[in-house]
Amino acid sequence: MPAPTALQRAPSALAIEQQDAPETIALPASPTLSPTTNDLDMNMDDDAQPLFAPEKPTTLRLKPEERKIRIPPHRMTPLKNSWPKIYPPLVEHLKLQVRMNLAKKAVELRTSPSTTDTGAIQKGADFLAAFTLGFDLDDAIALLRLDDLYIQSFEIKDVKTLSGEHLSRAVGRIAGKDGKTKFAIENASRTRIVLADSKVHILGGFKNLNVAREAVSAGEGLWEFEDGGGEDEGEILRDLELVVRCEDKRR
Repeated sequence: MPAPTALQRAPSALAIEQQDAPETIALPASPTLSPTTNDLDMNMDDDAQPLFAPEKPTTLRLKPEERKIRIPPHRMTPLKNSWPKIYPPLVEHLKLQVRMNLAKKAVELRTSPSTTDTGAIQKGADFLAAFTLGFDLDDAIALLRLDDLYIQSFEIKDVKTLSGEHLSRAVGRIAGKDGKTKFAIENASRTRIVLADSKVHILGGFKNLNVAREAVSAGEGLWEFEDGGGEDEGEILRDLELVVRCEDKRR
């Protein structure tokens, strides 16, 4: 008798896993941002570069300062004659308060609430100092408009010890006949020179001051020869022409 076969069940239907559909969550609408004042101030030009609004004027007030410039007696008369041309640059350009004190023979400077430049009073003092040294008014005004101008002063005795007639000849050698040598040095070195007794005052740029001083020292006799004197007028002019050519090539 054959063995009984195992009863087979009909395969049950597989349970199909149903995935839950994702729930949709309603998000609140994002608020629209209103343009701020900074966004309104900044615009874009054609080249996509930002253009910012101009900065508001500062309300910073400088500390009050005063400066007193002594005027030599021999410069009081030129100061009085040129006063209508001296105070306008100080008042209008530098916004300073200025007055001439005849009793103390000085010019007094003071900052005002309208002064915005921290170095205004120093520029004004340099301008008046240049005028008292003997520089022309137009040359002294250049100190107010340019920042790379300086004044260098020295005595002839600083270059070479001279006295008596030798000192007078050294001064005459610097000036030349009718001031020809001095004018040539000024034009070649782009400076201004004032000869006051045994003192020499030079106004110009930093490099130009060195060129002018070397030329003046050559005239005084710093570079000595067998006869013990300095270079003559022709040699000084030739040296200046060589220096000017070298400066032009460097530029």
